[in-house]
Amino acid sequence: MDVADFAYELPEASIAQTPIEPRDRARLLVDRGSGAPPEHRIVADLPAFVRPGDVVVVNSTRVLPARLHLTKSTGGAVEVLLLERLPSGEWEALVRPSRRVAPGTELAGGADLRVRFGGPGGSGATRRVQLLTTDGADEMELLDRHGEVPLPPYINTPLADPERYQTVFADRPGSVAAPTAGLHLTPAVLDGCRAAGVRVEMVDLVVGMGTFRPISAVKVEDHQMHAERYRVGAGTVAACEKARAAGGRVIAVGTTTVRALESAALSGQLEGRTELFIRRPWRWREVDVLLTNFHLPRSSLLVLIDAFVGARWRDLYGTALAAGYRFLSFGDAMLLDRSL
Repeated sequence: MDVADFAYELPEASIAQTPIEPRDRARLLVDRGSGAPPEHRIVADLPAFVRPGDVVVVNSTRVLPARLHLTKSTGGAVEVLLLERLPSGEWEALVRPSRRVAPGTELAGGADLRVRFGGPGGSGATRRVQLLTTDGADEMELLDRHGEVPLPPYINTPLADPERYQTVFADRPGSVAAPTAGLHLTPAVLDGCRAAGVRVEMVDLVVGMGTFRPISAVKVEDHQMHAERYRVGAGTVAACEKARAAGGRVIAVGTTTVRALESAALSGQLEGRTELFIRRPWRWREVDVLLTNFHLPRSSLLVLIDAFVGARWRDLYGTALAAGYRFLSFGDAMLLDRSL
């Protein structure tokens, strides 16, 4: 497949700059399939679309305050975006400007934080860095003090409340971006699903470069995903198997949840690292229904949507744009059923 097949015109005005309030008032485009037009609802209506015996699965990862602003002795600024903590205790990070910071350099990030720069990271675009403290604080304390939650580059409006870039169920710090479909859910929506006879389960996929790295290849098949850590609990697996055996559905909230569930099903490993790139033709093993945001053109996330519902994604995106839906991380959502 050509990457150009996943291009579409995304007006700048359609890119949401701030989250909707309250969370569950985000619009929801429900794909009925079978030639029927999609239905315009809101996320608060999700309990009306679940069935007794279904399982709703969410990604419980929490976004790190992973962006650090450092100062050189000359007064120059250096920005570090921490991506993943390595077994060595160092971090793989994006550094800007990287070429002007030699290995061995230490820069201040505050009175009690210094960052030591090492050599290249696991990809050509990254560096290894180490966080150093002067007061015995652990790394999470240092990041809470000096880091900021990194918003995607297409969001230009400062976020008044950093917790709005966290899901209400986030509890495992590690990601550099939010599992954005989950941003719409509230305790009331989840309780409504439970009241409808649905189980709510969690997985963990650490959102990093693999999810948002642009496709630079001409052919989709030539794109290489960056590995991300995932964990799917045995209880979640059992709940999904039980639901599907009884005719229920597995409803994944977000593409990162999809990748965690499908990675575990494909590999048989409930925990590990995944480079899974879902594209057509794909034999779906776990996920039946998907709640997802609207994604960037030419992205691996859009390729996943195409694998889920086929070419009708283009009509759905066209409908959403014409109806004024908000796109990308703080935007609205779709509810897709691949069986239709």
